[in-house]
Amino acid sequence: MSHVGVPRGTVRKRRSLALLTTGVLTIPVLAGCSSGGEETARGVPQDIAPAARETVADGSTANWAVDALPATFNAFQADADSATTRITGALLPTLFPMDRTGQPKLNPDYLESAKVIEREPRQVVLYKLNQQAVWSDGREIGAPDFVAQWRALRGKDSAFWTARNSGYERIEKIERGADDLQVRVTFSKPYADWRSLFSPLYPKEITGSPDAFNDGARTTLKTTAGPFVLKSMSKSKGTVTLARNPRWWGDKAKLDTLVFRAVAAKDRTQALTDGTVDIADIDPATADRITLARRDRGSNGQPLNHGPGAEITPAQALRSWAQAHGSDEDAAEIAQAAREKNRKAVVAYATEQKALRDFAVRKSLEPAYTQLALNGESGPLADDRVRRAVARALDRQELAQTVLGPLGLPAKPLGSHLALAGQPGYKDGSGALGEQNTKEAQALLADAGWTRGGAAEPPKDTKAGSEAEKKGGKDAEEDKDAKTEKTEKSETEKSEKDGKKAEEDSTEDSADSAAERKKADRDSEDSAASRDEGLYIVGDDNKPGAPAPATVGSASAVHVLAPARTAAAQGTVLLRQAGVLGEGGAVAATDKQPGGAAGAYAPVGTAAPAPAAAKGQLGKDGKTLTLRFVLPSGPGSQSLRSVGDKIAAMLEKIGVGTEITKVPDESYFKDHIASGAYDLALYSWPATAYPATDGRPIYAKPEPATDGSLLVEQNYTRVGTDHIDQLFDKAAAELDEKAARELMKQADARIWAAAGSIPLFQRPQLVAVDKKLANVGAFGFAAPRYQDIGFKNRQAAGSPADRKK
Repeated sequence: MSHVGVPRGTVRKRRSLALLTTGVLTIPVLAGCSSGGEETARGVPQDIAPAARETVADGSTANWAVDALPATFNAFQADADSATTRITGALLPTLFPMDRTGQPKLNPDYLESAKVIEREPRQVVLYKLNQQAVWSDGREIGAPDFVAQWRALRGKDSAFWTARNSGYERIEKIERGADDLQVRVTFSKPYADWRSLFSPLYPKEITGSPDAFNDGARTTLKTTAGPFVLKSMSKSKGTVTLARNPRWWGDKAKLDTLVFRAVAAKDRTQALTDGTVDIADIDPATADRITLARRDRGSNGQPLNHGPGAEITPAQALRSWAQAHGSDEDAAEIAQAAREKNRKAVVAYATEQKALRDFAVRKSLEPAYTQLALNGESGPLADDRVRRAVARALDRQELAQTVLGPLGLPAKPLGSHLALAGQPGYKDGSGALGEQNTKEAQALLADAGWTRGGAAEPPKDTKAGSEAEKKGGKDAEEDKDAKTEKTEKSETEKSEKDGKKAEEDSTEDSADSAAERKKADRDSEDSAASRDEGLYIVGDDNKPGAPAPATVGSASAVHVLAPARTAAAQGTVLLRQAGVLGEGGAVAATDKQPGGAAGAYAPVGTAAPAPAAAKGQLGKDGKTLTLRFVLPSGPGSQSLRSVGDKIAAMLEKIGVGTEITKVPDESYFKDHIASGAYDLALYSWPATAYPATDGRPIYAKPEPATDGSLLVEQNYTRVGTDHIDQLFDKAAAELDEKAARELMKQADARIWAAAGSIPLFQRPQLVAVDKKLANVGAFGFAAPRYQDIGFKNRQAAGSPADRKK
């Protein structure tokens, strides 16, 4: 599958998109949840054909398809992508890779231990390095490498073209410990996600100077420290070749060489059949072909009931034969040409199917989720009532079934922005918004002034939006924020299923003193200042891979910052959608709808407009309620477009029209999502084990820049609140894991209530793998163990491409 998007471009790198990614999008370890009041959701296990190392042959080559050659081998630059992440994972130290449950797990190949040894007066983390860990040039991995990476990424020196510094700016100093194998890191502010730092870890030769950092690792990595080393990169062949690292101290890599080959999504089937690749992300159509090929293995040469010509009926075949042998020479010539063309297509298809029998489809859920994004910057969706109406019109179960059901994967809607099913702490927080309810959605629209006859009414002087917005100016913004915060608090309380817990949350919120709120505001401002220090805005210079800032309308520009850590790492995930989202009596309404939240309902007594199907589209001030819905047009995004069509049909039922625009994959994110030129869009975020760090830039409240433009970080919906930001900041500084997860749970409820992002489903992960390969496939949350990948026995060793040589 090609990756479309997990957003790429934000000076603070979140994990990426992923995504995408990438994409390099997410998520949290919410509250100690495998027991007690937390909801647990079993994740889909990884599918990698596991095999003990002694059953895997030594030697041979495996070819792995990637979307494109990496733009850089420096994972901390803005144009790092999914190929960057995949390749550097085999070359460089990752201190805490994710395990099968989406949690960070200490990597014993590099660390003997790593833990917080002091909390007061400063947080101190002591790393004890593996005594055998060395760079490929023989030098020990040590404190100088940690220091150089910190100085490059902390944001104080703009000469370093970095797109990721979250957490590094909180480090006060790094020192040598009791010996050269100990690294002592002291933080100026508490940092809960310290395990996210120094992964990947680069040698000081790369991070020690701006020139080396900016350019030295773009096309090569001379010094590495993984089971493989970088042997070569060929742009003409579209390959990056890795060789076994002779200085590797861990389990010896089973493969002699590992080749990453650039193969576009549309060419994956051909690459599999001609033996060019052994491992490739694929779309559902290719997965179906592999399944059919294996099913037809015992057909004994009988004609296939699928593929070219399979739809031709006996009557049509007889007619074609008659025309080809008839007296009309012109008609016979045309018929003969058509029959010959079909014959060749059938032969070619059968040959491909025979080759596809050598592959298996490894299937799981990707550590990323697809969402419906609602752009709240302007237009009808600037009104939170309209956003909530759109959200409550969606049958998320049907949408999940559309994508996951045909693949035989669990088709359950995702209930969190900050955790995926299977991660500790996952809990369905969608109750803060409310379940699908057509009548409530219609009532919300009516309360917002959208009526059946509104399109025929003359325009009024008032601005569309909530009452607070109509006041205009600074007071209006303050009123809106105050109302939103009040609504969010009520929504969070209502969404708690555990009555006692809800009471505790309510007491805690109501007990906040004015002094505490002022302190939180100051902390938030300090945090914002530290985040901005040393960061550059993409487009302000000619740094490699940095797109120019997009312009919305004809007036204001939008500054898009570099993506977060995981999102940048999956820079193309957006295109890989594939299968790829009050007040005034509201409490009384909520009482009638358990599980919903106050702000998710219209005030009591608001009449719902007549069904759109019967009464027509809604309007207001002489304008119809029509939303711009942007979708990618590429061949790998068919499932995403099917989801988009279903969403449009659901919105039509409540009187909301959509104008669906299908745009080229390459411009989908840059020209529409990042620039804000959309009302509705579908894109994905990858998973993370660090929600406080990686989630914040995605849901941070946009801030105006000094030039009047909008600084959105990675919040492409432009919907956010100060309270959400403060919850993220508190969680990032909370060293008690249980308390930090509780803060993230509260943040998720408020994100649901704001209705800017509606999670739909976890994305499917389909990987075609040579059936003789072991320990590779659909990894799910876990990072690959490259040294364990290989062919199951010596007789089968070597890829299809090798066997042809």
